Amino acid sequence: MTVEQIIGLSLTLMVMLAGLACTLIPALPGPPLLLVAAIGHRLYFGDASVSNIVLIILIALTLMAMVFDFLASLLGARRFGATWRGMVGAAIGGFVGLFFSLPGIVLGPFIGAMLFELIGDKEFKEAVHAGFGATVGLLLGIAGKFSIAIVIILVFVTDVILRS
Repeated sequence: MTVEQIIGLSLTLMVMLAGLACTLIPALPGPPLLLVAAIGHRLYFGDASVSNIVLIILIALTLMAMVFDFLASLLGARRFGATWRGMVGAAIGGFVGLFFSLPGIVLGPFIGAMLFELIGDKEFKEAVHAGFGATVGLLLGIAGKFSIAIVIILVFVTDVILRS
């Protein structure tokens, strides 16, 4: 590995670590940022970077992370009895919660789902249950997205090191 390749890999890994951090915050595109870093590395270093097959695997993993995040949130809310109103409320609450740091990120979907279910004439206990489901789904989505992002980084680094 040349000095240029080591510097390029280091810079790419710094961008990937930022992408990994983004997976912990809903609505930020962590996995796509990882993919963009890998593609940028491939474009600059060519054959000394990841292979085309690994790049396709990284694209598939990125899509899987995005779908998993969406489905976990949706199914978590649905499993605990949320209607479409609760799911819309969870999405809106999650967005508003982004402006209130970590407590807002966790409580936003809960409060949003609960309020929208109450507006939809659900009883308080059912609305709280739906809000809890939205929060559980959100946290499961974050955990899954984070795990897949770690796999993306490991596959990328392993392939780059083996090819250089």
